[in-house]
Amino acid sequence: MNNNEDFKSILRLENTLAEGGLRTKNQFSREKPLISIITVVLNGEKNIKECLESLHNQKHHNYEHIIIDGGSTDKTLDIIKNYEDKIDYWCQKKDRGIYDAFNVGMTLCRGDYIGFLNSDDIFTREAFDYLTDYIKKYKHKDFIFGSVKKHWGILHGYKPKKISYSWGFYSSHSTGFFIKLKSAKKVGFYNLKYKYSSDYDYFYRMIVKCKLQGIGTKKNEIFGIFRRGGFSSKVNFREHFFEEINIRLDNNQNKFLVLLIFVYKFIKHFKKI
Repeated sequence: MNNNEDFKSILRLENTLAEGGLRTKNQFSREKPLISIITVVLNGEKNIKECLESLHNQKHHNYEHIIIDGGSTDKTLDIIKNYEDKIDYWCQKKDRGIYDAFNVGMTLCRGDYIGFLNSDDIFTREAFDYLTDYIKKYKHKDFIFGSVKKHWGILHGYKPKKISYSWGFYSSHSTGFFIKLKSAKKVGFYNLKYKYSSDYDYFYRMIVKCKLQGIGTKKNEIFGIFRRGGFSSKVNFREHFFEEINIRLDNNQNKFLVLLIFVYKFIKHFKKI
């Protein structure tokens, strides 16, 4: 995506299959919300209720919630409708994948900060308490990475120097990542060329090209729980690996360094199998 592309130009709601929420009734949960939360879902009836309630159970309520459904054929939409009085806007529309849905959600945000809550994941009860504390203390920062619990441990911290050679420089995209809306506009949209790792490309542009400043929370300040079996966990090594290499090359990383990363990861992977 062109980083200078106007945010409204990507909004393609003319293909919407269904929509609802407070905005469709000319109501707004907040005149100017602090936080906009985007949830993307496709056939998520198993976990969507727990996901929604983890947001509604926050003690801090200065947020708006936007849900983009990619055309679910199970009971997902019925569950969403049951919470319609707590959702600012939801729509069901065909998209070109999860990152396309993120882009549509971003065009609808009115909050000072944007965050992502995938339908398989949940916020901890203290998530927005931690978030608002960091927003107050670090007003000059463009983005925040909150600690996230994954099935094998806790992802935490922010290590920007590692971005050139490792994926492990941040905690998580869903539940952990929050960025100022005005800063997100500088970065642009998620690039739909990348089917599996467009979030890494986004972070690379955000940190290296746009030189935005961020901070990671402490390990024990856990924002969310990243459920096993989500979108990223379904990607096989080969698809993820070659897309990672293309992202590095497309972002003009040093080709010799990219070659070293290619060889190292290729050998490391095949030693495991």
